[in-house]
Amino acid sequence: MTEANFKTYTTKELADLAGISTRTLRYYDQIGLLVPIRAQNGYRVYRPTDVKRLQYILMMRSCGVGLDSIELALDQPGFSLSSMLKEHLTFLCRQKDELNKMITTTNAALAGLENFEIMNDAEKFEELKKRSVADFEETYGEEARQLYGNEAIDESNERILTMSKLAWGLKEELEQRIKDGLIAAMATKDPLSPKSKQVAGMHAQWIKIHWGENAYTPEAHVALAESYLSDQRFIDYYDDACGKGATEFLRDIIKANV
Repeated sequence: MTEANFKTYTTKELADLAGISTRTLRYYDQIGLLVPIRAQNGYRVYRPTDVKRLQYILMMRSCGVGLDSIELALDQPGFSLSSMLKEHLTFLCRQKDELNKMITTTNAALAGLENFEIMNDAEKFEELKKRSVADFEETYGEEARQLYGNEAIDESNERILTMSKLAWGLKEELEQRIKDGLIAAMATKDPLSPKSKQVAGMHAQWIKIHWGENAYTPEAHVALAESYLSDQRFIDYYDDACGKGATEFLRDIIKANV
């Protein structure tokens, strides 16, 4: 029996069946996520395959998966809902861990807020540096020490802790300039464009601030950029700030220019 012999649904019928609005179905059609065929009378008609696709869409939406990710997954050959949801669960668990860390940090900040408020400017600055090092150790410390050794990380932390207020401000400004520059470089779509070369130079300078001038090598810089793509925390850091694909493009920039 062919699909033509099975029941089809109008937009309203499918919306009522699925418990969603006709507006939602029209939006899915507009963005290419769920496109019905047109009957001879010109009305939109949904086939059994469309109904099944909608079931998948609604299931993933209920789990918090974004529409872009849903469309990408559904259009992959050999799509598996089970595999998709397992991957999404891993992502949610990672988010949960990050949120728990931020909750702990925020609670600690609130607990110490009274003391922080009575500090003078110099004392506040020293406290901010200590928190920066502590946050790094909690989030990346274990992996960083495995990759670069205890001595290198201890020296990096010491550089941060002994940094002057001016140097700290320049470091913070450089981080923002890298993000702004990466957005501009991505618009060129060329890792070798002048804007991309500028990002590579700024990123190299940022590494030297943390590693020390003598510890920097182009090979280590490229290796670090490659490692970004195997760590979802780094992907989130750059992609959230600069747009989807930013981390991968930054890696391409560094490989092309360093």
